Amino acid sequence: MTDAPIRRRWDPLVKLTHWSVAFALLANALFTEGGSSAHVWIGYALAGILALRLLWGLVGPEEARFRAFPPSPARAVAHVREIAAGKTTAHRSHNPLGALMVYAIWGTMLVIIGTGIGMAGLPSGYGADERPAIAAGMQAGEESGEAADGEREEGPLTEVHEAAANLLYALILLHIGGVVFESRRQRRNLALAMLPGGR
Repeated sequence: MTDAPIRRRWDPLVKLTHWSVAFALLANALFTEGGSSAHVWIGYALAGILALRLLWGLVGPEEARFRAFPPSPARAVAHVREIAAGKTTAHRSHNPLGALMVYAIWGTMLVIIGTGIGMAGLPSGYGADERPAIAAGMQAGEESGEAADGEREEGPLTEVHEAAANLLYALILLHIGGVVFESRRQRRNLALAMLPGGR
């Protein structure tokens, strides 16, 4: 059983924040060293992008608002049963499983951002030539530039930050797999809706 198709129409700001987050995470995972100035500043940018997307969840168009895809384990279970039964229901926003994934990704990003700021501090207190002090490399307020001791290098914030980053990578792989699975199941490319000009 297949309902009449509903085309997802993500607005430009949802698309912009989605791909900005993707590129920021990719840059920090592959092209920057943990604790470097570039890594930290990309993290600050990521915090701003996520804040914008969360604000958009309150004031944006209907498909982008939180109420369009509330996190509901019960609805997610019903969605799994629907998949098992071979039924397809189109959704204007995220399907129930996709909604849980979105909130899991956002929540994990908040942990990463929070622990990152906990280690690096807020950006307003740093000059143009001053690298933020982080647990992985320098003690806060240290002028000599000497590395912190081993205990500080592997402090709890660092461990949580790294564990959350690894969890986020796993969630992203599951997210991509879900998009591919749903695209094949619905016989239409759902990723196109997130591309510029895509419908």
